[in-house]
Amino acid sequence: MTTGEPSPGPKRRGLRTGRLEAFSDGVFAIAITLLVLDIAVPAGASAHLLRSVAHLWPSYLAYVVSFSTIGAIWLGHNAITEYLEFADAGFVRLNLLLLLVVAFLPFPTKLFADFIGEDHPERIASNIYGISLLVTSFLLLLLWRYAVHMRLVRPDADNEDIELLTRRLIPGLVAYLVLIVAGLFIPVAASVGYLAVALYFIIPFRPVIRLHRRRPPQP
Repeated sequence: MTTGEPSPGPKRRGLRTGRLEAFSDGVFAIAITLLVLDIAVPAGASAHLLRSVAHLWPSYLAYVVSFSTIGAIWLGHNAITEYLEFADAGFVRLNLLLLLVVAFLPFPTKLFADFIGEDHPERIASNIYGISLLVTSFLLLLLWRYAVHMRLVRPDADNEDIELLTRRLIPGLVAYLVLIVAGLFIPVAASVGYLAVALYFIIPFRPVIRLHRRRPPQP
């Protein structure tokens, strides 16, 4: 027996990802922009401006490393959200934790740039920097593994691509651990290694993961 009222539609399984992606992109954009604000010549540098600009090389190095790292994390985050069918409360909170660390990265970047060349403080700053990058990379992998484990990934996603993305996220963790130890002895070399890790994620050395939205059903 019908009452003339419309029947309720199918219950939505989870949360839409549009707002999550927009908010995340905003945090990435702000964090990556804040990096350049810490590059500035000291007051009274007009007499030797070229020399003062050249002496800022630690800031340039830290900027390039952090910009590349945040860019690499954003690319990985973009790949993850492209594969999502929907999100759940746990995924949203893990995503917030990742963004918390991403937004924190300008601080260890400035710390590292300020103390390069000061021996013991340089080593401490290098380790704080490396640990921050390691935690960021770990949280990105955790976010992806959570999405796969909780079946948040689109059902039409290719299994080979899912495995490829998982494998691509893991080597950075091992590299960061090695470089953090190296930073105790050669901090500048460790920072170059951090840049190499970021480039590993940015440059598609392996076959490019196929990112595609689910096609709408044909009429």
